Amino acid sequence: MNRQRVRVTAALLTAAALVGVTAPTAAADDNAHGARHGTHGGTAPTVRERLDLLVDADGVPGALAYEGRRTVRAGTAELGSGKPMVGAEGRFRMGSNTKAFTAAAVMRLVVDGRLRVDDRAGRYVPQLADSPITIRQLLKQRSGLADYAGLVDWEKPLSDEGYLGLVLKEDLQFEAGTEWGYSNSNYLVLGMVITRASGTDYRTYIERTILKPLRLESTYWPGPGELTPRGPHARNYGVHPLHPEQGLTDVTELPAYEFFGASGGLVTTPKDLNAFWDGLFGGKLLPRWALRQMTHDTTEVGGRDVYPEGSRYGYGVASIPLSCGGAYWGHGGDLPGVSVGGGRATDGRGTVTVYTTTVAAQGSRLAHLQGAVDAALCDGR
Repeated sequence: MNRQRVRVTAALLTAAALVGVTAPTAAADDNAHGARHGTHGGTAPTVRERLDLLVDADGVPGALAYEGRRTVRAGTAELGSGKPMVGAEGRFRMGSNTKAFTAAAVMRLVVDGRLRVDDRAGRYVPQLADSPITIRQLLKQRSGLADYAGLVDWEKPLSDEGYLGLVLKEDLQFEAGTEWGYSNSNYLVLGMVITRASGTDYRTYIERTILKPLRLESTYWPGPGELTPRGPHARNYGVHPLHPEQGLTDVTELPAYEFFGASGGLVTTPKDLNAFWDGLFGGKLLPRWALRQMTHDTTEVGGRDVYPEGSRYGYGVASIPLSCGGAYWGHGGDLPGVSVGGGRATDGRGTVTVYTTTVAAQGSRLAHLQGAVDAALCDGR
């Protein structure tokens, strides 16, 4: 779901726990692009080399980079099986990339005149009736709300209202609007705002206004009790939140509907996620002024959480500097058993989705995942 809270899980994962498990390490659909480690002399590592480092050095079971015309894969779809990593049609949980979909849906409501970003959230969410928190502050991660991801009892799922009730029992992290602090609770609340403002469940609204217009036919919300991604998918590995005593294990089955919601609940494919970034930043979902607001009303977040220096956070999207100049806009996401990076670069440099089948939210894993995104978008430029 995110980025900070998931590190409790990530800390339990070590490369040593997976090193030594037999896995194919260099499957790719474009064999013309780069050989393995260091064959390019002093040049920057290629996408293939970054993915190989994730598998061979970091112990990640499987990794994939999809650039539209090319899919590069490393590792295996299932430990001990010898199965190659799935391709661009393989489904995975996108985690906090879901926030970009939620933010785009909020802006669709703004465009249609059904809410304003400076409305108080309490206008739509009765539990916040006495709070000064605005929709803008929720979008920008500036509300100060505690993160519900660190408060849930994984054995007792609640409604969104129930999770918000847990949050409101906690002190604010800071006064609304004064600081930036990543919290899944912001997008939990925005899902509730969408439901009230649109008159339909936020899942249905996002399907109607984003998934269907962009024809994202492989992207969906899991239903209640649905634990496993539909269709082709790789297995995921990590510490299961319901069974932490088991240590490193297969975590492919997770109760996504019950816990992740508007902050991290969507399932997708690399092909669909790329199509979303292209559709959003290509102006297919929102008028130019609304997209400009999402990407220009931003906060400097470089050096905080997983964001490198020079990064900025807008409305459910972030800009990450590229080594070749410019930046890319996307989000990123982590859940037990998956990390996702990527987005659409400025100046027409392309779009990429990179994901791994275990958490890669810190240390060398994070560097290699973000490096694969950078390599894909800067290759030859």
